[in-house]
Amino acid sequence: MSKFAIIETGGKQYRVSEGDVISIEKLQGDFNQGDKIVFDQVLMTDDGKASQIGTPYLAGATVTGELLEEGRSKKVTVIRYKAKSRYFKKKGHRQPFMKIKVTKLA
Repeated sequence: MSKFAIIETGGKQYRVSEGDVISIEKLQGDFNQGDKIVFDQVLMTDDGKASQIGTPYLAGATVTGELLEEGRSKKVTVIRYKAKSRYFKKKGHRQPFMKIKVTKLA
C-alpha cells in the first residue's frame, strides 16, 4: 500500500499520491509552467500503517505539486428553449483548468 493524501481545492476533493497528475480548477494568481504549488487543505493522510484524519484539516500537513499545464477544457453547449413561445438561447462555456503533478506529501 502506498502513501496517499486527500486534499481539497476548488470545492472538490482529490486522492493523491506522489507522481500523480491531477486536473484541478484554476487557482487565483499568476502561475507559470514549472511553478511549485502548495496545498495546505489536507483532509487525510495514510502511510500504509496509520491514518490521520483532520477536523476538518490536518495542521501542518502539506502537499506540494508542480504546474505542468494551464488550459481550457472542451466546450459545453448550454441551450434554453421554451416550446411555442419563440424562446431559444444558446451559449458555450469552456472551463479553465490546471494540470498538476504531485511531487511531495508532507
